[in-house]
Amino acid sequence: MNGPSTAALTELEAEIDAPGDGLDRLRLVPTPFVPEVRLHLAEDAIVWWARMEAAAGRTLPPPFWASAWAGGQALARHLLDHPELVAGRRVLDLAAGSGLVAIAAALAGAAQVVANDVDPYAVAAATVNARANRVRVLARQGDLLDDDGTPADLLVAGDVLYDRELAARVLPYLRRAAEGGAQVLVGDPDRGHLPSDVLEVVACYPVPTTEPSVDSPVRWVQVLRPR
Repeated sequence: MNGPSTAALTELEAEIDAPGDGLDRLRLVPTPFVPEVRLHLAEDAIVWWARMEAAAGRTLPPPFWASAWAGGQALARHLLDHPELVAGRRVLDLAAGSGLVAIAAALAGAAQVVANDVDPYAVAAATVNARANRVRVLARQGDLLDDDGTPADLLVAGDVLYDRELAARVLPYLRRAAEGGAQVLVGDPDRGHLPSDVLEVVACYPVPTTEPSVDSPVRWVQVLRPR
């Protein structure tokens, strides 16, 4: 795994420092349902993405890191409410996005936290968000899903089952991590790609909806572990 891209980190830091408060700006705000953690989030991630692509003159990865996602919110809440799960342990946040769950783990007393993502902007976001929350998180870029082992005591993953193709890669990786001795926790708002016989429910949380495509003001989100 590699550390944050200098280019992505520099670009994101410039965006954070830029003046203005329109829909295409990033703001440091308390996270819905997890107010202990502040994140640099986009007022409108699609508008921000369009402006950044226009400025770059090329296609950029979707800025999943610029929004708070329900699975990560529930998982972060669970770790903060149950610090015994992470205290003194090595934690890996898979597909970390904004770094929300990683930061929650650090706040809950983890000995070491790694926030992993394939998107260089997500790795940069996890870096600046950890800095904003005054915690130490090692943000690392790379695709871990074909690895045989997990160098962590606790593997956490929020919103990693959002499409069938990705779920087909993630679930075997989670199983290998659990078989290798890591504790595994997944936050999932039931996007329809979770086999009922693979994971069992640990907790369920009513997370305020921040996604524009969801009609209900609250979404029930499960925290799960391998059976």
